[in-house]
Parts: sequence; C-alpha cells; structure tokens
Amino acid sequence: MNEAISKGSASVLANVGDLLPDLESVYKDIHAHPELSMQETRTAGIAADRLRAAGYEVTTGIGKTGVVGLLRNGNGPVVMLRADMDALPVVEATDLPYASKVTATDSGGKTVPVMHACGHDMHVAWLIGAATLFAKSRGAWTGTLMPVFQPAEETAAGAQAMIDDGLFKRFPKPDVVLGQHVMSLPAGIIASRPGTITSAADSLQIRLFGRGAHGSMPEASVDPVVMAAATVMRLQTIVSREVAANEAAVVTIGVLQAGSKENVIPDEAIIKLNVRTFDEGVRKRVLAAIERIVNAEAAASGAPKKPEITALDRYSLVTNDPKATKRVGDAFRQHFPAERVQESKPTTASEDFGSFGAEWGSPSVFWFVGGIDADKYAKAKKDGRIGEIPTNHNPRFAPIIHPTLETGVEALVVAAQAWLSA
Repeated sequence: MNEAISKGSASVLANVGDLLPDLESVYKDIHAHPELSMQETRTAGIAADRLRAAGYEVTTGIGKTGVVGLLRNGNGPVVMLRADMDALPVVEATDLPYASKVTATDSGGKTVPVMHACGHDMHVAWLIGAATLFAKSRGAWTGTLMPVFQPAEETAAGAQAMIDDGLFKRFPKPDVVLGQHVMSLPAGIIASRPGTITSAADSLQIRLFGRGAHGSMPEASVDPVVMAAATVMRLQTIVSREVAANEAAVVTIGVLQAGSKENVIPDEAIIKLNVRTFDEGVRKRVLAAIERIVNAEAAASGAPKKPEITALDRYSLVTNDPKATKRVGDAFRQHFPAERVQESKPTTASEDFGSFGAEWGSPSVFWFVGGIDADKYAKAKKDGRIGEIPTNHNPRFAPIIHPTLETGVEALVVAAQAWLSA
C-alpha cells in the first residue's frame, strides 16, 4: 500500500514544477486583494473558476460564500480537502510589492484595513494547486476528491454556516477530512500529532457601566475607566493563580475602550477578551472566574448596574483521529525527507476545521506547514530571538513563497493519496 501511495503521489506531482509560477501569481493576487469574513466573493470566484477549468462539478454560495468542488474518478473513497479564505482587519506592514492596500466595511459598519495576516491566501493557492494536479492525473488515483473553500474561519462562523446550509445533505460524506495551516515554523517543515492539535477558544465582550461626570469632579462619577483597569489587572490572575501548573489556559484582553475626551469621565467601558483551553473542566473554571471577577470589580466600584457579558464566538478543540493521522504521517515520511516531518505539540491557536469531521462523523487530520525562511529562523533561534519572528495575525506576517507554496501542495496531494491511490 505504501509503495502504491508513493507511486501515485509521484505521478500526481510530476507536473507541480510547471504549475508553480501560475500558483505564485494566484497567491500574490489574493494577498493583494484580501476580503473580510463572509465577504470573500472575489476569492471564492477565483477558486470556483479554477475548479471549473479543471473539470470539477462546482457549487458556490454555500454558507454565503463557500465553494465545493467534486471530481468523481471511479469507485473509491471520498476525500475532502479544506482551505479557508478570509482575511483580517489589520494594516499590512510587510513592505511587499504585492502588499494589501485594501479597506472594507466590517460587520459593524466601520471602515477597516484588510490583510491576509493569517496565511489563508496561501491555503487557497495550495488547494487550487492540489485540485488542479489531481484533475490532470486521473490515472494515478481512484475515488472522489472534494475540495472545500470555506469562508469566515476568523470569526468561527464559516464551517458552521456551510453545515447549516446543507453541506452534509448536498454532498457525499467523506471517508476522511484533511486540512492544513501555514505557521511560523521553518519553511518546508510539516508538523502534526494524533489527538488534540489546536485549542478551544471563547471570545467575550464585557460592558461595564459607570456614571459619567466632568473630569474635574471625579467624586460625582462611578468611573468605568478605573473599573475596567482594575478588572483587566485582576483577570490576569486567573491563569497565574487559579489554573494549575500542569494545566493550560490563556486569557488575553484584546480590546479596552472607554471615553472619547480627556476631561470627560464616560458612562461605560468595553472589554473584549479571548480564552484558550485544552480541557473542558479548565474552560468552565476559567469562564466562571471571569464572570466572578467582572461582577465583583463592578460591585466594588459601586456600579449602578451589573456588567453585561456577551459571548462573541466559540471554537471547539480540533482533534486528529489517531488512525487517520498515522496513515497521513506514514505517507508524509515516505515522501518527504525525515527531518521535514515533525511531531507537533498542541497549540493555543484555534480553528473551526474540526466541525466538519466531528459533525459529519468522519475522521479528520489537521497539520501545520512552516512558512518562515529557514535560515532566518535558524539564526533567530541561535540568537534567542524566536519571539521576534512575526507570527500569524502580525502586520508583518508574510510566508516566504518558496518552498512554502510547493510544500503545501505536495502535502495535500500526498495526504489525499493515502486514501485515493489506485
């Protein structure tokens, strides 16, 4: 079986070199024209056009902007390959010649900058490349390939939107669901693990109520700025004092908003925060601690009413099926040099990829592909400056195109061939 997978992968990938210049152009184009979550019409159009040109049955508009392709090639397993398409409200600071200068209107009606700061542009290019190669090499595999281009991963809404729009009823159930993500690892590296690979995540908005007053008369106020500051500092003690050292959690405050003028004490303040956990028990304890602290700080400040705590989005754990992960890993190790295939630790990044396999009842496998220049990474590691390498969501995050582009295409092909080999 391994020999068949290897031969099949080699046959499908025989023309990858010829395809790379076109894929690089696709990547740069998408990078320069990013789109916010649920606004990915241009990107979805590119994906759909490429699939149609390669001979796929294509369905668009699933979950608003999602795209699904089907390429039936005889009897055999159904393999789903997923790429996410959305970008982030970030000002790009890469200075690349194809850097984004795009702005867009977000869901709240605000004009924001837009950047592919998480690498979803690379994901789209990878999947277009793999889908094209499979279409050109039908003699090397048998079964059905189902590429899925998903919207709104960044808001944890896209996978569920496609599911709610009939994904499970309108398309064949896959024997395996496969996906990958570019990360700040050395380019050319592939890393995965059985079991949990990405954390659960909860995002919350906290609205604190005070009583406004003139800045010169603070005694007439219940100052929500001070209330918010005290709350933020107290929230930092959850991980340091309420989570055991052998457990894991992250509590990050990403938004703190209050007031608009220096001599006016406002009526209210907004805190938005994000929680990452790997254990449901830890998750419940952390969320309960947040609620307790927020309410206690408001009471201590003499707030006129209790805070409002609103859930914004929720990501479940992404858990790799052990047997399917071994099958993918064995195929990777047969295709790539041993030093390029690594064991990953669970990461506090979060994904909605897991919804497809978990809710469809299909095994799924998710892995990471390095996107940082290997020499720069090695130097940063030697100098103890790994923390200075731009990570996903950083305005300076920009995967090196080669070998990241070809590695991702090869990984998708090799993983799919572990099921599709003729």
